[in-house]
Amino acid sequence: MDQSLILPILFGALGGFVRALVGIAKYFEKNKREQKLRLPYVLYSIFVAAFVGGIAGIFSNGDWKLALIVGYAGSDFLEGLYKIKKAQGFEI
Repeated sequence: MDQSLILPILFGALGGFVRALVGIAKYFEKNKREQKLRLPYVLYSIFVAAFVGGIAGIFSNGDWKLALIVGYAGSDFLEGLYKIKKAQGFEI
């Protein structure tokens, strides 16, 4: 792997990771009743967000700051898409 891609991938993954944590925090804030943390779901969400962020970071032309933002935004896009599909009756 090209050494110039490592930093954008890592920061893209970090952006995705941060977005996943924000989404989890928003979920628990919205659903204040007793909620059990579904650890496999949370870990999967964080992994997917970090993966998407890392992939998005590749397209940041080596700029780690842009990779961080793109990783966050890419994960946010996926969450929005999931919510739309769920509202249409799509189940995972």
